[in-house]
Amino acid sequence: MNQKNFEYLRDQIKFTGFGESLEDNLKKAIESGRSEFKLNHAAQYGNDKVVTELYFSQSKQSDLYFFNSYKVSLQKEGVNEKMEQNFYINKGNNITLKEAYNLMSGRAVNKDLTNKEGQVFNAWIQMDFKQSSENGNFKLKHYHQNYGFDLESTLAKHPIRELGNEEFKGNLIESLKRGNLQSVTFQKEGNEQKHYIEASPQFKTINIYDSSLQRLDNRQVRAEKQSVGEKQSFRQDSKREKQASGADDGPEISQTSTKKKKKQVQSY
Repeated sequence: MNQKNFEYLRDQIKFTGFGESLEDNLKKAIESGRSEFKLNHAAQYGNDKVVTELYFSQSKQSDLYFFNSYKVSLQKEGVNEKMEQNFYINKGNNITLKEAYNLMSGRAVNKDLTNKEGQVFNAWIQMDFKQSSENGNFKLKHYHQNYGFDLESTLAKHPIRELGNEEFKGNLIESLKRGNLQSVTFQKEGNEQKHYIEASPQFKTINIYDSSLQRLDNRQVRAEKQSVGEKQSFRQDSKREKQASGADDGPEISQTSTKKKKKQVQSY
């Protein structure tokens, strides 16, 4: 067995998202000397089940083996039919298993890709469930950098608490680029609400879901943002009017007295 080839394939499998559980089976398959072999892998995301077959073949000119592709079979919760898609391995930035699951779930993934001339370019990719190729694969739609979708500036349009921390902001952006449906906290009128968001490069926006994963209409989101903005503007105008008239919030002792009365009322 070619030890370096084994180690290369082991790491390639690991960093494509399949972990280390296939290492022993990989070693046995290479030692068998077969010209082709496949490995099986099973995973679960929430209640969705993912079964994968990884395909390998040996070079006709040497003893080297290559990881060629993997086929994902996705069983979504509550859906009778399974969905299948082949993903091909190349020297570039391969689609990981989790990214494959996200793509098959309809979400977009941001990747550095390599064209036929060997040039690297960045693009958002998303499955087109209305079109398939001759081998049965769903085609991928590409949204390049010049398409005009800027995830960071799109996020900045929403009152997301995590954007106020640079580390959390960076983690959020990276997670969305991997195609994840990400939990965030929306701050509205002094209250915090848990939402889920995903990138939507085709429409240059993000999709927003409530805590029950029900999609929020963009008009509803805009109306909520407008309502918050109007109330903030009203409070700022009122404050400026008070300052202009020389008014203040009253003596500190009066505020304390009022707070005590409120607490007494709430305690009953």
